Amino acid sequence: MAALQTPSPFAGSASRFFAPRLRYLLLPAATMSLSSSSIASSQNPDPDRASGAQPLLPHSSLEIAGARSGLLAGFDSLRSPYRPFPVFASNRHLETIFAAFTRSLPAVTFRRECLRTPDDGAVALDWVSGDDHALPPDAPLLILLPGLTGGSQDTYVRHMLLRARSKGWRVVVFNSRGCGSSPVTTAKFYSASFTGDLRQVVEHVLARYPECNIYAAGWSLGANILVRYLGEEIDKCHLSGAVSMCNPFDLVIADEDFHKGFNNVYDRALANSLRTIFKKHALLFEGLGGEYNIPKAAHAKTVRDFDEGLTRVSFGFKSVDDYYSNSSSSDSIKNVSIPLLCIQADNDPIAPSRGIPREDIKANQNCLLIVTPQGGHLGWVAGDEAPFGCPWTDPIVMEFLEHVQNEKSSITKNSTSYEQQTSAPHLSVHVQS
Repeated sequence: MAALQTPSPFAGSASRFFAPRLRYLLLPAATMSLSSSSIASSQNPDPDRASGAQPLLPHSSLEIAGARSGLLAGFDSLRSPYRPFPVFASNRHLETIFAAFTRSLPAVTFRRECLRTPDDGAVALDWVSGDDHALPPDAPLLILLPGLTGGSQDTYVRHMLLRARSKGWRVVVFNSRGCGSSPVTTAKFYSASFTGDLRQVVEHVLARYPECNIYAAGWSLGANILVRYLGEEIDKCHLSGAVSMCNPFDLVIADEDFHKGFNNVYDRALANSLRTIFKKHALLFEGLGGEYNIPKAAHAKTVRDFDEGLTRVSFGFKSVDDYYSNSSSSDSIKNVSIPLLCIQADNDPIAPSRGIPREDIKANQNCLLIVTPQGGHLGWVAGDEAPFGCPWTDPIVMEFLEHVQNEKSSITKNSTSYEQQTSAPHLSVHVQS
């Protein structure tokens, strides 16, 4: 049945992006730093190469790793070099800050759903208004997990939402406790280690749309939570695929770098955002004893101060170092059992490149890694829409998700066809002698 046509929930024009059907290429498990010389030898000659055309390969400016990295050869968005907008080519901080303050904010009309958690907490799910009627019940569904203190108001979140929605995907933004103006009803926020709320959101969404395949994409701390969830679920995971971007992965390494040089600016800015959320709900934390240090959290100058005073105690860690060490998603990669694409920037000031679990990604047949030479943190001011449009990552994310969705649909179709053939009535013929 065709979807009903309804007025668009987007107050403004949205660019439409049409990618060709992806070719599925399965190469042997190996890490690949793809360049035109690294795959120059092939048993079957490439007609494009023979005619002098450029071979269909991800550009050599990108670091590519993972057992199924060959499928990226079909991605149009990876054939050109990563070229940051000229002004930002040499300064990761400028790219990070420019994107945070000047990236365009698409206008989207949301419908909010508040979900009560088992401990009487609450999270807010922001759905695109009108999609209940505009999209079929089996439309693929994408859950978006913003970074620390982020929500549906963030520019990078809305650009990703807009692109997925333009492809016919249903999208929902998962605003963690206190984020995106979601309510806080208990003396507990959220943390890098806590996956309980995400697990409930996935189950809730699946119950509402049982016919669809569900995917998730997360940024920064949201990516860390997402990858931890995937590692915990192992083969019980309800998601069909996922994307992790700007993931700090190793929080101990990230914490070390957070206090160096200009990074202190980000540390103070995020601490300020945490204090702002805390102060709105300060009465919930009145009278808490034990190891809680509420004054330290209320006046935190750094994220570490806030985590020491409140977060690590709320989630049962002995110290803030214990919290960081045992909340890193780098240890979860080896247990991921669904297709996962990780996109990082080599010069990310908040998610250091040295924290990327490259060897575990290479060893897991379900994981892929793309590292851009520049990009900053949540920046990626490059691509056709730079400098004010969507991040460079958005087209790659959708090409990957659509590839996985097409794969799932093909498997389902073939399985249905096989069942129909095997369930056909058998004709029995008895021959008398």
